[in-house]
Amino acid sequence: MLGILYLIPWLYMMGNPQRQSVAQALFNTAYTPYALFISLGTAGFPSAIARRVAFYNGENRFLNAKRLTKVGFMVMLASGVVCGVLLFGLAPLIARNSPVVSISHATTAIRVLVPAIVILPSMSILRGWFQGNQDLKPFGVSQLWEQFIRVIMILVSTYLIIEVFHISYVVAVYYSVLGAVVGAIASYIYLGLYYRKQRHEYRLAAQQSEPLAPESLKHILALIAYESVPFVIVGSGITLSQLVDQLFFKQIVQSTTHLSANAIQYLYTLFSANPTKITTVIVSLAIAMAESSLPILASARGEGRQRVSELVLQNLKLLSYALLPAVTILAALAYETNGIFFSFSRLGGEYLFWNILQSLVLGMAINSLTILQALHYSKKAMNYLLIGLAVKAVIQYPLVAWLQGFGAILATSVSFGLICYLCLHRVGREFGVQFGQLGKLWLTNAVYFAVAILVSSELHRFILPTSKLGALVYAAIFGLVALFVYLTAANRLGLSQAVFNRNVGYKYFRYKHFK
Repeated sequence: MLGILYLIPWLYMMGNPQRQSVAQALFNTAYTPYALFISLGTAGFPSAIARRVAFYNGENRFLNAKRLTKVGFMVMLASGVVCGVLLFGLAPLIARNSPVVSISHATTAIRVLVPAIVILPSMSILRGWFQGNQDLKPFGVSQLWEQFIRVIMILVSTYLIIEVFHISYVVAVYYSVLGAVVGAIASYIYLGLYYRKQRHEYRLAAQQSEPLAPESLKHILALIAYESVPFVIVGSGITLSQLVDQLFFKQIVQSTTHLSANAIQYLYTLFSANPTKITTVIVSLAIAMAESSLPILASARGEGRQRVSELVLQNLKLLSYALLPAVTILAALAYETNGIFFSFSRLGGEYLFWNILQSLVLGMAINSLTILQALHYSKKAMNYLLIGLAVKAVIQYPLVAWLQGFGAILATSVSFGLICYLCLHRVGREFGVQFGQLGKLWLTNAVYFAVAILVSSELHRFILPTSKLGALVYAAIFGLVALFVYLTAANRLGLSQAVFNRNVGYKYFRYKHFK
């Protein structure tokens, strides 16, 4: 949410729509490879370290847990340095193939993020240490500090550079990107102080621990790495898809059309850089639901096929109940949402509309991959993702040549739709999941989507907001009415009962239910 809200003042300070478009393109060009390198730099080690630390603590072998974490910290520190050097060296190549006008500006923006690449992997091990010790406060609070300081850095530096010192907005983009580094440092400081505060408890645990067992750290780290690789590849799936768009869109469009570099950069901003900020919320909703059900599914593996089948269906019902109406309401408000955060552009609204529908496919695919991983099919999940990305790479050229930005969106939707099908087909075959039970829920939402889009289109014939405040008021009223209609229909048709064992409405959200 912070990543969306800061955009309104940030883009306002950038100036006219053309400068906003360039700023967004530069920012996104730097952040996509950064996100990929962060995934590669951490390689799933934090979760693996957390599991191993919890295992050692369960056997009262705190000293082994501490030694493993120290070695993991050094490995991740080295990993961060290696990934930082790689990103620094590859920055010109990435910038040259990205849909931006100025290669030098893009190269600088990418290289500004190198210190964050160096810092974050080792910091993630500290988070894994706390998580393994069942202390989730520093895990969550450090992430809040990281994002909060990052947003403050972005807004304050942009204001000073543009409004006070009247320096180029491109420099403001550099400092905005640097916000990730400042946020990482703030998070690191918090974790260090929290660790220092807990030293007394760790000394007591060390005194009560069994003696240090002579285990081969090489073997343990190799085991952790083996467990982590599928998780990092699956976790990087969406970023890899976005990187395909970033590195190949410009070349395809240049070879098949006569569009200028400025026009290509503008298209990239409209179909990728801008919508990603909005659709991330939808995908995050799916990821949150998937991750919350992962331990439940993992523990149910030994309870039989019937139990797993029930849990998978419950997962999909809950996800569909929340995700489908969210996609419908946002899609119906695509024009207004684009205007509130970016500019009032029909083309921008259309790109956002199709990106929102694409986010449904992405969310379902990530959820399906997580289900496979929870059921100990991590290698299958990794293979299915690689198949989907290969399909994306193959169909990218003809679809982009035919439809430009819409083609890239379609290529991603087809590839992740295939991933979702492969995952659910495998789960259905192995555990006898009756997906037909989702039919009523999906059919109701299909009708709801058609009605919402039709009503939105008719309203636009009479009411078409042209100011951010007007669009915000329109979106709030339309969204609340649409949500009320959905909940009423879901209650009347028994969908809420099927998912939550009770109807959903305002009277069920009284304070007493949260005590």
